[in-house]
Amino acid sequence: MVAVSFFLVFLAIVLIGAALYLGAGIVRGRSMGAGLDEPVPNLPPVLLPADAKASDIDGLRFALGLRGYRMDQVDQVLDELRDQLKAKDREIERLSALLRPGLDDGDTKRTAP
Repeated sequence: MVAVSFFLVFLAIVLIGAALYLGAGIVRGRSMGAGLDEPVPNLPPVLLPADAKASDIDGLRFALGLRGYRMDQVDQVLDELRDQLKAKDREIERLSALLRPGLDDGDTKRTAP
C-alpha cells in the first residue's frame, strides 16, 4: 500500500511540473520549438561587388549567430558568387568561340595581318 501511495505522489508531482512548464511557455507566448525559428534579418546583408575578385572574397566577414555564422547571409553570398562565376564562364566560352575560327589548322599562334 505504501508503494502505491508513493507512486501516486510521484506521478502527481510530475504532472504538476509538466503543467507548470507548459503553462510558462504559453504565458510567454512561445511554443516548444520557438528557438528554431528563422532568424530575423536585423543586420545589413553581406554583399559582393558585381565584379568580385579574390580580395573581395578574402575580405568577407559574416556575423556570428547563436549557433555559428548566419546561414542566411552565407547562402546569399554563395548564391551571388555562384551566379558571377557562371556569368564569367559563359563569357570565357563566348570569347573562346570567337577565337577558334581565326586559328589555322591546329596552329595555336596567330599572325598579325
